[in-house]
Amino acid sequence: MEVTEQEFEAAEQLMAKRRDAGHATSARYDRRASRVVVTLNTGIQLAFPTKLAEGLAGASPENLAEIEITPSGLGLHWPRLDADLYLPALLQGIFGSKSWMARQLGATGGRAKTEAKATAARQNGQKGGRPPKRATT
Repeated sequence: MEVTEQEFEAAEQLMAKRRDAGHATSARYDRRASRVVVTLNTGIQLAFPTKLAEGLAGASPENLAEIEITPSGLGLHWPRLDADLYLPALLQGIFGSKSWMARQLGATGGRAKTEAKATAARQNGQKGGRPPKRATT
């Protein structure tokens, strides 16, 4: 796939615009708080718990401590975990891929304990519960 000169210039302009909105100048793992702390060129610090980020949840402090900032300052990379996060997405509250975020949201909803959910479960139980799975050919 060839990239035209116009496409290349457009991509550079977009990156410059995103960098102007804030790019990482430092990143570290805070062991006591189990958080990644990122300092932006604007002086703002962003901190988030590792359990919220795809690829970081459950990782050891030693693996989380080694963080690289991409040359553009828009990405964070954990070489020991082969995990990457995009800073503009983090600033929007996006801590992973769409499918990963959807699984996290579904898991949260599945753990919810509401009266409506309990009522629906009771009604389903009165109907005989969940139907058995059948093998399809």
